[in-house]
Amino acid sequence: MLSKQALLQKRHQIEQFRQKSSVSMDQARQLGDSILSSWQRSESAHIPDERDAAPLLTKFSVSSSLNQAVDQCQQELKHIAEQSSMVIAVGDVGSTIIWSAASGAMQNAAEKVHFVQGGQWREELVGTNALALTLKTQQSSCVFSNEHYMRSIQDWVCYAAPIIDPYSKQMIGVIDLSTTWKKHNNLGLLAAERCASIIQTSLLTIQQQRLFIRSFHIPQVLFNGKIVVLTPRQIEILCILALCPQGLNLENLHQALYGERKVSLGTLKAEMSQLREMLGSMLCSRPYRLNHQIDADFLQAEQALNAGYIETALTLCSGVFLAKTESPFLCAWRDCLESRLSNAIFETQQTDVLFRHLSRCPQAIDAVERLMELIPEHHPAQQRLIHFQK
Repeated sequence: MLSKQALLQKRHQIEQFRQKSSVSMDQARQLGDSILSSWQRSESAHIPDERDAAPLLTKFSVSSSLNQAVDQCQQELKHIAEQSSMVIAVGDVGSTIIWSAASGAMQNAAEKVHFVQGGQWREELVGTNALALTLKTQQSSCVFSNEHYMRSIQDWVCYAAPIIDPYSKQMIGVIDLSTTWKKHNNLGLLAAERCASIIQTSLLTIQQQRLFIRSFHIPQVLFNGKIVVLTPRQIEILCILALCPQGLNLENLHQALYGERKVSLGTLKAEMSQLREMLGSMLCSRPYRLNHQIDADFLQAEQALNAGYIETALTLCSGVFLAKTESPFLCAWRDCLESRLSNAIFETQQTDVLFRHLSRCPQAIDAVERLMELIPEHHPAQQRLIHFQK
């Protein structure tokens, strides 16, 4: 733990940086590029000066697997909060807190600023904070005292770490440990990362009884933690059933899969029999539907779009959904997804998100066009964007 004098000096130095209209390269290094960039984004968001608590949601959706994992290990997390005199919060990919636990010392402070379930800690709403910063950088982060943008939490120090889905390898949430700035400790980040690993271990346990479908780039299915070797047609069947949780009878499934192609019902029956041999009770009949825990990267992308989390959706959609499918149902769903993604791109103001998307998907012309609308005419990236259009 740093001495009180050292912490006071750190606060004083940060306050000096905040008062300046610009900082030198040396000062930026002392402050940290991620904090400086976050301050600039916070200023651009025009957050009301009088805001002293995060907006609070009463209803929100979240990854079921993340919810289950937190439920499974919440007693261990609560114990950590109590023993360390901290508040622990788990946020989803849009910076909304889905679960929290606080020690007696931090309970009132957490409730006062809505650092509780339902609190929306997006950067554009409350400014610089560790939870949002980790989601932005996808790395562990510490925000100390007056590095926070909102005045009401400048007596806090917060440590956050990403929660990674073991199968999709995507960030599905973040965990944040917070206490008063006088208790700042350089081991705080390690503690946050330890808590993230506890949740990820729970995710692994839960997902041992889960079917997971990867549909972008090379389609792949994992069942009980292992890759299942399936034909492209069988993967298409699972994708259709994942999108139709209520189930389909044989005729409707045949129409969704083959459309007007001349394929007999017997061929589909044979495919279903082979799938049942591999998946057992996971696949039910009359109607055909998937049982137990199921997840997929395309379902995660759809959930992210529904919640307005464009960066997560674009990260998940890093390729074409089932690029070789001829299923009329899946082609229609893909067209809808791509249309929603394009609409989200043309509505966003986040140029950094669009540049990252373009680096992964150089063919994303809609991202190029939106960037050319957003950045100044003489911006250095304009020529690069013109090149992408050719």
